[in-house]
Amino acid sequence: MRHIKINKSLLFFALLGVMFIGCSEQLDQPELNNNFAGGTDFSKTDDMVFSLIGVYQAVTSRGWEQPLVVSTRGDDVTAAGDQQGLINQDRYVYDNSFFGSRTLWETYYGDIISAHTGMEQIERYMEFADAEGIALGNQYIAEAKVLRAILLFQLSQVYGAVFIPESSDLNDFANVTEVPTKDQVMQHISDQMDEALPFLPDMRPNERTDLKGGVTRYTALMIKAVANQELKNYQGVADAAGQIIGSGKFSLFNDFYELFKTPGKLSDESLFEFQYSDFGAGEGDRVSHLYNPYGPNSWTPTVAGASNGWGFFEPSMKYVAFMLDRGETERLETSVFFSQRGIDSLIASTSYTAETLPDFVSPTTRDGDTNTSNVRSIWSSGKHYLPTNQLIPGRTAYGSNKHYIVFRYAETLLIYAEALLQGASGSAISADEAVNQVRQRAGLSPLSGVTLDQVVDEKYAELAMEWGKRFFDMVRLGRDEELSFGGRTFTQDKAFVTYHQDQIDEFPILGDISN
Repeated sequence: MRHIKINKSLLFFALLGVMFIGCSEQLDQPELNNNFAGGTDFSKTDDMVFSLIGVYQAVTSRGWEQPLVVSTRGDDVTAAGDQQGLINQDRYVYDNSFFGSRTLWETYYGDIISAHTGMEQIERYMEFADAEGIALGNQYIAEAKVLRAILLFQLSQVYGAVFIPESSDLNDFANVTEVPTKDQVMQHISDQMDEALPFLPDMRPNERTDLKGGVTRYTALMIKAVANQELKNYQGVADAAGQIIGSGKFSLFNDFYELFKTPGKLSDESLFEFQYSDFGAGEGDRVSHLYNPYGPNSWTPTVAGASNGWGFFEPSMKYVAFMLDRGETERLETSVFFSQRGIDSLIASTSYTAETLPDFVSPTTRDGDTNTSNVRSIWSSGKHYLPTNQLIPGRTAYGSNKHYIVFRYAETLLIYAEALLQGASGSAISADEAVNQVRQRAGLSPLSGVTLDQVVDEKYAELAMEWGKRFFDMVRLGRDEELSFGGRTFTQDKAFVTYHQDQIDEFPILGDISN
């Protein structure tokens, strides 16, 4: 486990460092969590937050390959580099020996079990707590339910039918006889959010002063909305998303380019993001995610010595052409870190020429970093790029200090608009208004009488390269033809990744499932 530096100006990370050191062994060894074994003294109720911080740490400590397994399918993204498992997955050829699908399953479930351990520890503290402590314990359990739901939601999106742990006791899975379907998992998540909502703070994540950026009722509402979207319960989507919109607490960050960089950290648009930090110091401990897979494998950075990436993940040519044809500027510049090789490929495969391409279609970003990659990838994801002039001086790792956005208000507006056009009723705002708020920030003209197709296109433009959202939309909507591009052929039987052979060996019932 990481040992994390304390910095009083960053309360969340300070608590994360001190408290997780205190609880990490307990989370790893739930059987020792009792006073008789010489473990935690649950009568020290002020220490209850230790268990919650442990859950936050577990959920945000994602390995580099895990977001890629969730994200690398769809017509917005193409697998690049030398990871054959990702390349196969991108082409809907699923390899049950791919290490990425094994670690996704194992680490997500390990962290879900850690969330249950944390909740069970909190319940032990509550046995000794006063009324105020009990109320706080209920809030902490609700937060852990929301964090757990994020992982379970993504697991089910990837695999379809997955197990639903209800405690930290692994013996519960000793003799499983059935695996919940994706619909059952999504309904479970929606129900869990209903349980959590009454106990969660009524504020934006960035308004929290105890755990800055922590879970609030609006995080839970967003998870409820997307779970119901997967269920095609569009009234449920409109109701949950409508509450977020109707709260008046959220707004779109004014600069789309900077939203995914340091200025956009914990903005008023954020419903939840994984937080990472260098603690404002150029050396020493840090809380980090490995962003190298998203970056170009060669570049000329503004800050000399800044590390390049690995070139495993890139926007698709189809997406770039789609955005150019729409006249997109800010969103395209933000989403794609161009290289000259990619620009040459674009010119060779479309009607665009060097003269007709916008000036921002350049291997050099507005911050002066130049993508010189000529192998592995033809360009990189701009949403996962942090300009080197925003690195803390002394830090050189690609994307160091960058947060990882999970849910944001622009998505809330668009899923709400889609729900209305799918037949739901909503009292917050109209579909036109929801879509036009997003378009206005992008510098596009407003629409009147917006159609479902226009909303789907808007989601494509806005949410590309973010957690596979485009792929899951196309699967849900049955738009197989959109996913059949660049030599790929998608059919609905390719919606879910194959279980890894290790999981089938451990749970033979998985081998009998046809998702």
